[in-house]
Amino acid sequence: MKRPWWNTAAAALSTALIVTGCGIAKPASNSGVPAAPQANIRAVGAESEYADLIRQIGGPYVSVTAIMSNPAVDPHEYEANPKDAIAVAEANLVVQNGLGYDEFMNKLEQASPNPKRLVIDAGEALGYQADTANPHIWYQLNTMPRLAKIVAADLGKLDPSHAAYFQARARAFIQSLKPWDEAVARLKAAYHGRGAAVTEPVSDYLLQEAGLAIKTPWAFQAAIMNGTDPSPQDVALQTQLFTHHEVSVFCYNKQVVTNVTKTFLHLAEREHIPTVAVYETEPTGLTYQRWMLEETNAIYNALAHGTSLEAIS
Repeated sequence: MKRPWWNTAAAALSTALIVTGCGIAKPASNSGVPAAPQANIRAVGAESEYADLIRQIGGPYVSVTAIMSNPAVDPHEYEANPKDAIAVAEANLVVQNGLGYDEFMNKLEQASPNPKRLVIDAGEALGYQADTANPHIWYQLNTMPRLAKIVAADLGKLDPSHAAYFQARARAFIQSLKPWDEAVARLKAAYHGRGAAVTEPVSDYLLQEAGLAIKTPWAFQAAIMNGTDPSPQDVALQTQLFTHHEVSVFCYNKQVVTNVTKTFLHLAEREHIPTVAVYETEPTGLTYQRWMLEETNAIYNALAHGTSLEAIS
């Protein structure tokens, strides 16, 4: 689905090498005001949620770039560009999802070989099988806590003088996820076993953590995720879930809108089934923690009050 980027990326990389090789040191300040901490590490998060994780742990000592960060764009259709190539070429640390979700990152890294660059493939680092069907692993409760420790350790390798700071920030990040854990537990306690429909497996891990029963056929989910049309049989099965009221909430990927997904949004409205918009990249202005908490609470409110969430703003 991704078109070639390397022709323009090669030229961009050459420019990056020239620019970074001719940097001019700035004179020391004479104002008497203490200088702000210097960002000694350049990091890249392939998706905005991973960039946010690095930023929260690295603080002022890390300069972070997110490659995929637009919540209005389908990540599966993302095309790498020269700016991305430069960011990866200059990075000391890269965090990517893996599991086939962001294959373009491997090409960017290969285009600018750097044996000293640390690359964290989240799926691989956390022990997922390479053929894991659902790559949206940041929706699992234990993904980011485990990844936070790995990120802190690698930042400490790159900047040993602030290793203790990174470890402390990782612990604070993990603690800050407690409200999300509690929200999932509340959802599970109240609605375990309740039926849910989806367009694709974006929030499946969250729904499963909460004990909800995902009724949408996997083949339907995979087709939408991979940009193909689901079979007429699977469309019929999905339709029946709505018309027979076998589901109590409909979670749809806000970043992938097709004729098929529009049809089911209209059907959900007609059948008075509340809908919840879910995302693949972190909504603008939110932290990862807040994003996960808002989506979990939205699912709870849909089941408890029939309230729909059309978008996170």
